[in-house]
Amino acid sequence: MPQVKATLLREKSVDELKTQEMTLREQIFKLRFQKATGQAESPQKIRLVRKELARVLTVIHEKTGGASPPSTGRE
Repeated sequence: MPQVKATLLREKSVDELKTQEMTLREQIFKLRFQKATGQAESPQKIRLVRKELARVLTVIHEKTGGASPPSTGRE
């Protein structure tokens, strides 16, 4: 599975990113299930899929304007 660059993800719409997020979540679930049953072909693949999911979530967060100001702990 080739690594997807964040620049390519930024070209996609939010709806496309949401569907990709769901696909990656399902893939992580299946890989964990395979690992638990001892059928995992590549344990490294879970790590790669998790990182790709993090990239997708980051781009979704950027596109939806979810950036909040950093908290200083003072109010």
